[in-house]
Amino acid sequence: MLFSRVAIASLAAELPDEIWPSELLEAKLEPLYTRLRLPTGRLELITGIRERRFWSRPIRPSEASALAGAKALAQAGIPAAKIELLIHAGVCRDRLEPSTAAYIHGLLGIAPGAQILDVSNACLGFLNALVLAAGLIESGQIENALVCAGENGRPLVERTIATLNNGTHDRNAIKPYFANLTIGAGAAAAVICRDTLAPAGAPRLLGGTAMTNSAANTLCEGDTDEGALIMQTDSEKLLDAGIALAEQNWARFCASLQWSASTPARVLTHQVGKRHSQLLFQQLGLNPDKDWRTFDRLGNVGSVSLPATLALAHQAGAVAAGDKVALLGIGSGLSSLMLGLQY
Repeated sequence: MLFSRVAIASLAAELPDEIWPSELLEAKLEPLYTRLRLPTGRLELITGIRERRFWSRPIRPSEASALAGAKALAQAGIPAAKIELLIHAGVCRDRLEPSTAAYIHGLLGIAPGAQILDVSNACLGFLNALVLAAGLIESGQIENALVCAGENGRPLVERTIATLNNGTHDRNAIKPYFANLTIGAGAAAAVICRDTLAPAGAPRLLGGTAMTNSAANTLCEGDTDEGALIMQTDSEKLLDAGIALAEQNWARFCASLQWSASTPARVLTHQVGKRHSQLLFQQLGLNPDKDWRTFDRLGNVGSVSLPATLALAHQAGAVAAGDKVALLGIGSGLSSLMLGLQY
């Protein structure tokens, strides 16, 4: 997929106000740690995640998305009433029906004539939504779109802590729950539009490639049980399959955009943890100095992780005019989507 007329007019992240250090999670898991004689500090040591954030009050995904969406609209200088397409792209949803986008539409005052929909593809949903909106802009059907996502991992983490403390799990049995303890919360939103309508300095979306390995679709599965979130992950196998798929897709991506490993000034990835990051850069032959991380302070925030990382990198001055940036997305299922930007 290649684009020649699409720009990202704005990108915003909304971070929750409550910080949970990894030490706090381990303190909450004291019955499990005591029973299995687990050393404290292992959570941060293994994952590289120092802390993650959670909302201090009950919040619906639509509310979180709307907070980031309002920021993105203000940054872009585009009134909500002018938006032609609204996509909610989070893992978390308010309910099965109606779409979470229907609630965001009302919260933000989006125009009645705008199309609304939810896009769900695990942690990859936000990038998928960008591609769908970009295709409509490129073809001339619309001039702009708002893509947003709000994730709240707190119920999953609290349910996991209760399960592990109340169960009789041995060291092997707790492994499928370990990835749950890396999850955080947050929101992100982007306004994308036809390049001629974008503010000066807005990055252009150049294109990208996608690949899927559905043979790995059982390695990370999440659901609800009596209204509570549950998830189990084979972290080792998921890591191996994800890196292998990313390696294949990176070759296609470079061929499509005529890039090489030296082309991008920054390479931003879905924020899982330090081992994933290290292996990904190693296998793709990328310079780790081009990485910009947020997992150490935000954890894994699902579909919000990659766009929030880009927003925070831009805010910190880690990307500059003229930079080419590679966005390397991955989502359980297993899908890889890589996009190229030009600042």
